[in-house]
Amino acid sequence: MTTGRDRSRMIATDDSHRVTPAELFFDLVFVYAITQVTALMAAGPSILRLVGGMVVLALLWWCWCCFAWLGNVVRADTGSLFGVLVAVMAVVLIVSLTVPGVFADAEGGLPAPLLFVLCYGAVRMLHLVTYWLASPGDRALHATLRRTALLSVAPPFVLLLVGSAFTGLTQVLIWLGAVAIDYGGIYITGSSGWRVVSPGHFAERHGLIVIIALGESIVAIGVGVSGLPVDVPVIVAAAAGLLVVAGLWRLYFRQVGEAAEHRLSALTGDDRTRLARDVYTFLHLPLVAGVVLCALGMKKVLTQVADSGHYSLSEPLHGVVAWALTGGVGIFLLGSAAIILRTTGRVPTVLIAGGLVCLAAGAVVVLMPALVALVLLGAAVATMLIVHGRTTRAVEAGPA
Repeated sequence: MTTGRDRSRMIATDDSHRVTPAELFFDLVFVYAITQVTALMAAGPSILRLVGGMVVLALLWWCWCCFAWLGNVVRADTGSLFGVLVAVMAVVLIVSLTVPGVFADAEGGLPAPLLFVLCYGAVRMLHLVTYWLASPGDRALHATLRRTALLSVAPPFVLLLVGSAFTGLTQVLIWLGAVAIDYGGIYITGSSGWRVVSPGHFAERHGLIVIIALGESIVAIGVGVSGLPVDVPVIVAAAAGLLVVAGLWRLYFRQVGEAAEHRLSALTGDDRTRLARDVYTFLHLPLVAGVVLCALGMKKVLTQVADSGHYSLSEPLHGVVAWALTGGVGIFLLGSAAIILRTTGRVPTVLIAGGLVCLAAGAVVVLMPALVALVLLGAAVATMLIVHGRTTRAVEAGPA
């Protein structure tokens, strides 16, 4: 007979553990959160707003990563952990609702920046407490959790609270400092106590969040033409945008993600933990950030192409949005290159060169029609993938 205590007990995972439906359900709220970050930047595109959007994304990413690690050691679909996940979903949903107002709070209602910070702190504390309860006899982990609370949670939380009292550049800089301390604190606390029980689960979880980000870019294409007529230029722009997304998908799932998972599986102990921290927790953030920035650019391209009453087909993108279109792809390529370098020791020169070119291409994008820029970007991503794939196969084959 199963007792209530048995049903609430957390169940440890093993090396065959895979992603559960509960974790897929948990990710739904982050779909909305990422969409809100794109909306935040699109509402008033500027360098400051782009930096602020990336700061918000980094904080949301940390919330997601915390429970990706936890779900790797304790099953998310059993016991009290599922209840914790639902509670975190509720808090993150509130966080997502406040995102559009974190840097420009509207009158009326609760103060959005303060509410964002309080909910973010609640998520971080729920993670630490749940991790502690999930491993009652693990002294090394408990020591690491204490260091994490003191070095990587409390100081950034205080800075975020202080920053919420300001606006503009001051707020963004204070919050950026909080993010830097939070991320840097993970290196100070060390890898002792943290564990990656199932490499397959860990890799799959992060692959799913990349899919979510790529899905946001497709949503951005649709939102860009919402309420506007669909004509041939719109169809061409949508197809070019999808080509870009498909290229990034293929790069990650065929040439980056598989090698990372194989390397993670080959390691054990702290070596596995450090690789998971570097490759997944840190280096997957540029991938998600790059897709979000590119989505911002594609959304604006589709709007300009579809809204013939306000824009002509010859009009280029302007300002930081022009950089976001190609720069987002550049960040994704450089992040992928860093993952390959960390997992294999090989320097992917094609990806590095392509990433640097995309970062600098914003200066050219402002000089050409927006539709042409998007079409050329799609062609460039496809070409780069072909060249990178051939180069990789040649290196792996070695001398004849």
